[in-house]
Amino acid sequence: MFFFGLILLAIGGDFLVRGAESLAVWMGVSPTTIGLTVVAFGTSLPELMVTTEAFWLGDYAIGTGNLVGSNIVNIGLILALGYIVMPAFGSVTESRSRLFVNTLFTLGAALVFALLSLRGFFDGFSGNVFLVLFSGIFYLMWRSGDGPDPPSESHTRYPLILTVAGLVMVFLGAHLLLSGAVEIAEIFAVPQAVIGLSLVAVGTALPELATSVIAIIKKSHGVAIGNILGSNIFNLLFILGINSLFFTIPAADPKDTLVMIGFTFAIFPFFIRNNRIRQIWGGLLLGAYLLYILLLYGIV
Repeated sequence: MFFFGLILLAIGGDFLVRGAESLAVWMGVSPTTIGLTVVAFGTSLPELMVTTEAFWLGDYAIGTGNLVGSNIVNIGLILALGYIVMPAFGSVTESRSRLFVNTLFTLGAALVFALLSLRGFFDGFSGNVFLVLFSGIFYLMWRSGDGPDPPSESHTRYPLILTVAGLVMVFLGAHLLLSGAVEIAEIFAVPQAVIGLSLVAVGTALPELATSVIAIIKKSHGVAIGNILGSNIFNLLFILGINSLFFTIPAADPKDTLVMIGFTFAIFPFFIRNNRIRQIWGGLLLGAYLLYILLLYGIV
């Protein structure tokens, strides 16, 4: 199941990136915008499904841990690895200002999440605040999407079909890998909150990882970074917002919320126009993420 899931993620990620690029050309918007919206929402489907099921079953620690943990994974693991392997990643001038603005949106979503966490729970009021903010950000992201990024290397005649097929394959691949991870964790009696923040978070972030890796390889940097930023916004504002309308959800541990905000602030140094500095910062960020995981499991 693990290796079959990995194969599905690799192929699905390739389909998704190629389909998304062609979809952007067809719709007259930039690949960055498609990454921030269509691709980000698609790769966040596992978070939506797993979190909603966890809340429905009353496993609130897994649900909130998954959302907070996925955002940490997206930055500390996926984005950091991208800059370590390819430090020029995301330096395209045409999409730079748009990505910077959307990084501010991502930070804003994290800060609103932290502010409402001070109440100790998320309820209907929190859900409405999240969804109104999400609608405004989504509108602004899409509105600023005119003026395509530099043309990509390949296009397909059926972008929508390829995009949907890629999403389905990525979703199924993530499900296979995630199922095994959770069962292994249960065998070793790992606490729910730790499972949510680590194994489940990494498992549901696998679509973002697969899609961003393929996008980096194909030099579609707008899709790669847009996917991560958009996914973080979807996780906090849309997924938690929808669920807060139906459940009263205990807030995440303040320490984990602070870690997530810290990692979100850590995106900004990647806008420095120096490949060596970006690569070093990626290494430091990855090291910080690994240290966080070791602390979660009480290893250090």
